[in-house]
Amino acid sequence: MNVIIVTGSVGSGKTTLSKRLAKKLGLEYVDVKRLIDISDVSSGYDKKMDCKIVDVKKLNKVLINLIQCYENPSRKHSLNKKILKIKNNKTIKGIIIDSHLSHYLPARYVDLCVVTKCELKTLEKRLKKRKYSKDKIRENLDCEIFDICLNEAKEKGHSILVIHSTQPINISNISLNLKWN
Repeated sequence: MNVIIVTGSVGSGKTTLSKRLAKKLGLEYVDVKRLIDISDVSSGYDKKMDCKIVDVKKLNKVLINLIQCYENPSRKHSLNKKILKIKNNKTIKGIIIDSHLSHYLPARYVDLCVVTKCELKTLEKRLKKRKYSKDKIRENLDCEIFDICLNEAKEKGHSILVIHSTQPINISNISLNLKWN
């Protein structure tokens, strides 16, 4: 089974790319936002940034369990019915995990880490459209400027493909570059 993670700054195009890739490659899509909402991986709430505080160690544990469930669908997991959409004995070609936190997964569980990048003006427009506070917009623009997700993914030892979401994305070209497709 193959595991692709898609990471990048908030608003950089992760979800759009993840869903298109999943459809093109016939992979299962894992929405980590939904997983965070229904599992016990939050350690509180940041009122200033208007978001949950995610315990990355707990999140990784849940994601690793999900990966193992995809590898062995008969394996029991409390989130099977809510996150996994595997029908009995269905063979899974792979999964795409969509989250700006996905690059924290140990590289041994991941075949490819796709990092989305976005032009700053476009990113700022996207974040304003979401009605984020000035502080939250600034934090996310800084994350993009300093390539936080890309640098952390490199530090974790991931095999990385960078995609610029501000430019037209050719999903067919991406899928041709995947070694296991």
